[in-house]
Amino acid sequence: MYDAELKRMRELIRARRYVMTLHAEDEMDADGLTVFDIESVILSGQITERQRDRQPDEWKYLVNGQALGGAGVTVVVKFGATDKLVMITVFRE
Repeated sequence: MYDAELKRMRELIRARRYVMTLHAEDEMDADGLTVFDIESVILSGQITERQRDRQPDEWKYLVNGQALGGAGVTVVVKFGATDKLVMITVFRE
């Protein structure tokens, strides 16, 4: 359903044009995940939901996929103003 958005996300991951929020890094550490796991989720997963934040007025996407070890993981991302993908948070399924 969100093929164009997923394609753009994957292009940004491959180009290493992404940033992690401090919250995402904390959650990643708490769940024993690495940045390589998060990349794997985006590169092999699917967008399962799109949500609109009222403040600021922008879309965020929930991407479900598998970490390198096979665990189910969800990554919440948005497209940043500087043409980077912003990882807002991550969590294991």
